[in-house]
Amino acid sequence: MKLIILDRDGVINHDSPDFIKSPAEWIPIPGSLEAIARLNQAGYRVIIASNQSGIARELFDMQTLNAIHQKMHNAAQQVGADIDAVFFCPHAAIDNCDCRKPKAGMFEEISKRFKVSLKGVPTVGDSLRDLQAGFISGCLPNLVLTGKGEKTHETGGLPPGTQVFPDLAAMVTSLLKSSARPQPN
Repeated sequence: MKLIILDRDGVINHDSPDFIKSPAEWIPIPGSLEAIARLNQAGYRVIIASNQSGIARELFDMQTLNAIHQKMHNAAQQVGADIDAVFFCPHAAIDNCDCRKPKAGMFEEISKRFKVSLKGVPTVGDSLRDLQAGFISGCLPNLVLTGKGEKTHETGGLPPGTQVFPDLAAMVTSLLKSSARPQPN
């Protein structure tokens, strides 16, 4: 099974310093949903792992988060894309939970749910904590420069082997090119 794990805000949709608090605020980054469709066509199962501390901060509730995700699924389906699962952490940083990135709890849950090792699975994020959680889990880290990505890149300290791309569409193009090359025996 081929998996890829994506962060949501700043990777698939435009991010906001004030959080994405309603379906109206969820706006896809141009080309991101089409990139997910290309991943699907290449046999990838697309999983989202997203910190959603807006729930703990009471900026929105579970019903609103579900409505945001329904809008995302509907928009994806309109371009032939399918998101297999959405994992999220509803906690604030002060809760010190295991699921909030940069900890690896969400990634461990993905591994269990899909009964697969995450070693070598690409993960895509726009913040250091996205990349750290994936790297700890054995994933291959990919930074996109959308969302917080430019600032993350400038700050540095990226996990070893992190690849950097302008956006999700460019990352997917590179991934699909490299997976199409014949592998040495």
